[in-house]
Amino acid sequence: MSVETLEELLVDELKDLYSAEKQIVRSLPKLAKAAASTELQEALLSHLEETKGQVERLEQIAELVGKKLTGKTCVGMQGVLEEGSEVVEETDKGTVRDAALIGASQRVEHYEIAGYGTARDFAKILGMNDVAELLEQTLQEEKAADKKLTSLSTAVNKRAKAEAAQAA
Repeated sequence: MSVETLEELLVDELKDLYSAEKQIVRSLPKLAKAAASTELQEALLSHLEETKGQVERLEQIAELVGKKLTGKTCVGMQGVLEEGSEVVEETDKGTVRDAALIGASQRVEHYEIAGYGTARDFAKILGMNDVAELLEQTLQEEKAADKKLTSLSTAVNKRAKAEAAQAA
């Protein structure tokens, strides 16, 4: 399909985000199970519930724009999540894996922040203020999730360094 208008570009971006969120819903339970820290597990599972709400919000947006958001695979998110899976395979369960999981999770958040910011701006320019407001809600949730991960990483990274020093 050739995208020729800003409206079509918005719908394309929404389809990409919908696919990305559906992939994340499938991936987060595995990442949470792989985490050693209870705090990280809880953060990932909490974000899973939030992500399910974001999928519902995108479905609400689909009704507002009168388009289905299925039929597209977000290849970018597929790659980012694949890298997250590699982290699990390449590290033993523990603090170092948790540090790697946080990094992988933040890459997911940054990808989403970029997508939601772009879609929100398209919706604003098109005068779709109700759509823009819904996208802004999700954008703020993604930024808050990233901030939470940054906060967790400070403690986890220090523990990982200390464990390495003890092992040496």
